[in-house]
Amino acid sequence: MKFELPQLPYALDALEPVISKTTLEYHYGKHHQAYITNLNNLIPGTKFENADLETIVKESDGGIFNNGAQVWNHTFYFLSFSPKGGGNPTGALAQAIDKSFGSFDAFKEQFSAAAATLFGAGWAWLVKNADGSLAIVKESNAGNPLRDGLTPILTCDVWEHAYYLDKQNARPKYIEDFWKIIDWSVVGARY
Repeated sequence: MKFELPQLPYALDALEPVISKTTLEYHYGKHHQAYITNLNNLIPGTKFENADLETIVKESDGGIFNNGAQVWNHTFYFLSFSPKGGGNPTGALAQAIDKSFGSFDAFKEQFSAAAATLFGAGWAWLVKNADGSLAIVKESNAGNPLRDGLTPILTCDVWEHAYYLDKQNARPKYIEDFWKIIDWSVVGARY
């Protein structure tokens, strides 16, 4: 199976000033594309040659995992945004957040803290457990909660390439702005 860079549901400049066109040109257009190119070069002749991306994430290791998981993670991340995003979730996701964290504000604070304190590079995730409850997990590097049987709902990329052009080393400012572009209709549908 040959993987391709997914089309974004918004223009490259649509998320400004939260995420600049320049950052998307590099993060989406170059970093994300490089993971896809690497994965496509690594899988021929392996048992993952015709596998879907979720299978690759769950079952591979080494370079195939690193590149496959980064393709999955970045696609999931970029498709969580809208230029008309922000606000609060509604419906079943909002109820689950209230039940699991006490309130949306408490969840937002805990999720932001997880993203801010993840050492080095990686991802903060909101995940659904098998019983429907929600949890926040931190994954280093290309880590993905699918490998632990969890359902990803939302993620924040805290690799420096996600924010350095716009925010330099101010990861907390990037995380604060991240909430302004979340498309809660897309994120809520994942629950």
